[in-house]
Parts: sequence; structure tokens; C-alpha cells
Amino acid sequence: MSPGTIANQIRTLRFLHGEMSQAELGQRIGLTRQTVAAIEAGKYSPSLEAAFRIAEVFGKPLDEVFQWVKTA
Repeated sequence: MSPGTIANQIRTLRFLHGEMSQAELGQRIGLTRQTVAAIEAGKYSPSLEAAFRIAEVFGKPLDEVFQWVKTA
């Protein structure tokens, strides 16, 4: 399997949902603000369950929130 990284649209989606804070998103999905910040910055990959919870908060399919980006 080729190497890659998980990109996400969390910052944009938070902005489009009334400028939701990282802390508010964290509360809604059961994670800390620090964990949400790390996921959003691409420094931490969420568990599959957390990824589905994040997508559910925004009413989006998983692949509209998270994308697999192949690296060369």
C-alpha cells in the first residue's frame, strides 16, 4: 500500500455550522478540544468511530469530511 495521509474538512465545516468551536465539537462527539485540534491539524488520525461521529455532527458522508491523500 502506498503511503498517504488523512486530510479533513473539519475547520471549514465548523465555520459553516455557526463557527462551532473545537470544544463544542469535542463535547458533541466525546473527545477533548485538544484531540479535535490535533485531528483538524492532521497531526492525529481519529478512530473510525470518532470519524463517523464527526461526520454525523455535520450531516455529511464520511468521505466529505475525511479524504485519503496519497503521497509519492
